[in-house]
Amino acid sequence: MALTFSVITCTWNSATYLRESMNSVLAQDYPNIEYIFVDGGSTDGTLEQIKALNRPYRLLENVRGGVSRAMNEGLRVATGDVIAYLHSDDYYLRPDVLSTVARHLESSGKSWLFGRTMTLIGSELRPDGYVAPRFSYSSLLRGNFIPHPATFVRRDLMLKSGGFQTDLKYAMDYDLWLKLARISEPVQLDEPLTAFREHEGSLSSSSRTRLSAMAEDFRVRLAYASNNPIERLAHYARYFVRRQRVIRAGGNA
Repeated sequence: MALTFSVITCTWNSATYLRESMNSVLAQDYPNIEYIFVDGGSTDGTLEQIKALNRPYRLLENVRGGVSRAMNEGLRVATGDVIAYLHSDDYYLRPDVLSTVARHLESSGKSWLFGRTMTLIGSELRPDGYVAPRFSYSSLLRGNFIPHPATFVRRDLMLKSGGFQTDLKYAMDYDLWLKLARISEPVQLDEPLTAFREHEGSLSSSSRTRLSAMAEDFRVRLAYASNNPIERLAHYARYFVRRQRVIRAGGNA
């Protein structure tokens, strides 16, 4: 039986970019898609765009408490075999993204998969410019190289992991990947699947938040690291070097 996907999109005053994101889902050549929206109380026309969709969808309105809680609420109502989180300002690069993911999950027998993203700045799509290491738990502990919008997880594994930590503001995805990696190894694809949009309103693009995000990543990393003093010292050293690099570059490294 073919896998079904639950594509979960969290919105909050997302009207500027939402249509492009929705169109990329509607263009998928894979037929078995459950589309779920979790909205935090939009007032800018976002809800009107969603409600104008000419296809079945599920909409959860006025979900407060941050993006982690919104993503967990989407998971709570999802019924698909595979969970995909596509934020409202991101989009799938090709119509065969979900069919490609389904093929790899079915042929490998694995429970989750991640690919790469391209970065959209203005109207220009750029490669992410990063060569990801081969996946291992130890390599993931050294740094997060798994892009959120290009990650797909079987629902039973998501439920087993407990979903996203709602007390994390920046590193909720990194925390989840480490939980998933403790349970099973993913499929790793080197091809870009999703466009990640950088703009003034995107959380990760603000230079003022880079050091805070790095600090939270580091706290998550230490929570999963072994108690071996040499290994923990190596984590501290890497964090210090990365932090100094960002400071010297004015938050743009």
